[in-house]
Amino acid sequence: MRSYIIKGGNPLTGHVKIGGSKNASLAVLSAAMALDGPCIIDNLPDITDLSVLLQIFSDIGATVEYLEPGKVRLDATTINTHEVLHDRVTQIRGSYYLMGALLGRFGKVALRMPGGCDFGVRPIDLHLKGFEALGAKTEMSYGIVSCEAEELTGGGVFLDTVSVGATVNIMLAAVKAKGKTVIDNAAREPHIVDVANFLNAMGADIRGAGTDVIRINGRPTLPANKEYTVIPDQIEAGTYMILAPLTGGDITVEGVIPKHMEPLSAKLVEMGVEVEEGDDTIRCYMKEGSSLQAASFKTMPYPGFPTDLQPQATVLLCVAEGTGRMIENVWENRFQYVDALRLMGANIITSGRLAVVQGNSHLTGSQVTARDLRAGAALVMAGLAARGTTKVLDIERVERGYEYFVEKLTRLGARIERFESE
Repeated sequence: MRSYIIKGGNPLTGHVKIGGSKNASLAVLSAAMALDGPCIIDNLPDITDLSVLLQIFSDIGATVEYLEPGKVRLDATTINTHEVLHDRVTQIRGSYYLMGALLGRFGKVALRMPGGCDFGVRPIDLHLKGFEALGAKTEMSYGIVSCEAEELTGGGVFLDTVSVGATVNIMLAAVKAKGKTVIDNAAREPHIVDVANFLNAMGADIRGAGTDVIRINGRPTLPANKEYTVIPDQIEAGTYMILAPLTGGDITVEGVIPKHMEPLSAKLVEMGVEVEEGDDTIRCYMKEGSSLQAASFKTMPYPGFPTDLQPQATVLLCVAEGTGRMIENVWENRFQYVDALRLMGANIITSGRLAVVQGNSHLTGSQVTARDLRAGAALVMAGLAARGTTKVLDIERVERGYEYFVEKLTRLGARIERFESE
């Protein structure tokens, strides 16, 4: 078992370079599996989720060539099967993007049900509804999803709820379908735009990404043979932005797109944090003599406040003055980490999707367990702000989404070490 040992109390200061977006990378890499030629993808984060996905690509015959750290060359023309049944598929949620990519490539796909963080029911019914609208027949049995179409044809798809995963998957299937596909009530997240930009660079015709209506004119082939750079990770950036006021520090995140960070930046300003934006940088700090004030948060699909920053923001509310509220509107079971924060001295009451946080908590070190990726990061953050020593267990979940986490934190002045134990 791997764990972090953290000695809290140090203000974190300095500059930190943000890596490529985990969510965009998973989708862009999967989109490459629909192409009819090789491509090069750059700015990929060094995280376990991507390592697993690239191994899955190799399992089905794709050519995966590591050119340098964060840069790979992919060739999907060597894929030799439409079946993706290896146990590795169950390790990450993002593996389900292969449904759309391989359905578009072969007209059929069989995929073992994917895994990922456990914070509520995450059905794929909207994905299948989209595939069926394009002419595919779908079936789920014994933990395997099968889709098949004699010919994929464009159609209209209305998503009952905004779903990033379904939006991406339908795009991947529709990009080679015959005719025009329209996705209504589409997700608008930055990584949706990134996938569309990637596919367009490779020969696709996708319009409207970033709005709630996406129009796709199918193309029979996508020649590719180009290079593409993935956008920076807004969740990694947000984690470090929150760490500045949490620890009483001064942190500048570099290599970001400030527009993507506006939902968080606005909330930090509301809480009294100084937020200074540059062309590709954001600096966060507290003015001398000022105090952090509580606020109310509500997670929403983009451009609302992201659910993936909910646990980190809840930790910040623990040390703010006054009573804060966190309403989780995306997942129904994302407060699993609250008991761990209570062990560290937080005063939090939860009821369904609402957490009421009484601020001015004096957090103290404890032994806690990372229940999922973002909750694990939040516990690390709490440990950095707490008095004494904190031990965070099951950090494999954290390292699914944060590259060089210990190294980056250490350079900012954190006292954190990674341990291997039996």
